[in-house]
Amino acid sequence: MNDSVFIHTQDQLKQLASDVLGFAKEQGGSDASVEISEGSGLSVSVRRGKIETIEQNKDKGMGVTVYIGQKRGNASTSDFSPAALRATVEAAYNIARFTADDDCAGLADEDMLEKNPRDLRLCYPWQISAEEAVVIAQRAEAAAFEVDPRITNSEGASVYVQQSHFVSANSRGFSGGYPFSRHTLSVAPIAGKGAKMQRDDWYTSVRDPKNMAKPEAVGRYAAERALARLNARKLDTRTCPVLFEAPLAAGLLGSFVQATSGGALYRKSTFLLDSLGQSIFPSHIHVLEDPHVIGGVGSAPFDEEGVRTVRRNVVENGVLKGYFLSSYSARKLGMKTTGNAGGSHNLSLTSSHTKKADDFAGMLRKMDRGLLVTELMGQGTNYVTGDYSRGASGYWVENGVIQYPVEEITIAGNMKDMFQAIVAIGNDVLTRGNKSTGSILIEKMVIAGS
Repeated sequence: MNDSVFIHTQDQLKQLASDVLGFAKEQGGSDASVEISEGSGLSVSVRRGKIETIEQNKDKGMGVTVYIGQKRGNASTSDFSPAALRATVEAAYNIARFTADDDCAGLADEDMLEKNPRDLRLCYPWQISAEEAVVIAQRAEAAAFEVDPRITNSEGASVYVQQSHFVSANSRGFSGGYPFSRHTLSVAPIAGKGAKMQRDDWYTSVRDPKNMAKPEAVGRYAAERALARLNARKLDTRTCPVLFEAPLAAGLLGSFVQATSGGALYRKSTFLLDSLGQSIFPSHIHVLEDPHVIGGVGSAPFDEEGVRTVRRNVVENGVLKGYFLSSYSARKLGMKTTGNAGGSHNLSLTSSHTKKADDFAGMLRKMDRGLLVTELMGQGTNYVTGDYSRGASGYWVENGVIQYPVEEITIAGNMKDMFQAIVAIGNDVLTRGNKSTGSILIEKMVIAGS
């Protein structure tokens, strides 16, 4: 990776981090950790072919945590001058002086730290001008309008380009960092007129711009999704199978992560409390975490505490094998960190029953009669009880074929029951953020309608 896209090199950030740790030791801190980062980006948006916004950003920052025994204080600055760094360390130290002892506070155990982080090739700078980005957004939006005269309006198209790098270090000998990038193209067309208008959207988000979908393909697909929603109907209340489209299925996987994360567990605010070693999914379900995928959106050689990340089976044959823990939450639970300070890494939800025929059309056939959900609204998840109730829209399916779009409905159930009722997972795998899954078929849920 060419450091020339940044003002500072990795070596310079490492020196700044070392200086900060030195200031913390001089101040009297018993331990300290620091993260220093900088990045640059470009964001453009167009609507109906005209430029709406062009924003360029360059940012940098330093955050430090100073420990006095088991008291801790945090402070941050965007000024990298020695005087500012020293003053920020002093501020963190003074905050720590007046905080209460916390038995679980402290740096990660030294034997858990990643001392030789691997290069996962996570940065692919996109040297694109604002004018070029505008053209890409315009191409995507224009392609949406060209699909059908019923595409009458647009909420716009956007291109977002970002490349950053950071160094994290602590007083127990950890020092590591790397550059990373994320580039996104999105478009949101509107179909129909008046009270019967429908909108939908689609986007592509990648680390390497060479892997980005063509603007025309993104625009056309977004338009097709909006058109398919025209003339939506309401449903009466019923209980039936529900198929979550792959983008929404990734959200269900996210709910699983939240329910098995350390903070929820030690606060006893999760419906999956004390579920380690329990069958929380059917036996055909597996969840793999692989932080070391080359170029992966969720890849990381170490977590936010410098703890080495590991490839592991989080769920095997339906049984929960591991939580998502930081050092702090692990100590609260009397356990070891899992290297998940900051979140999960490249999760994939799969089923050992998935066959070649289980593409999207195959999943509709498997459901036979029920609701395909393509949009959810509101929060509607109680993580303490697992109760789930979300506004939804999608399509009614009969004999494995979509019959008509539906809207103004609510789907409801309990997440514990929903996880156990997963009948199948499609091979129409989509990655959203750091989660990958195909569409998810749930045996039955309550549909509240008119």
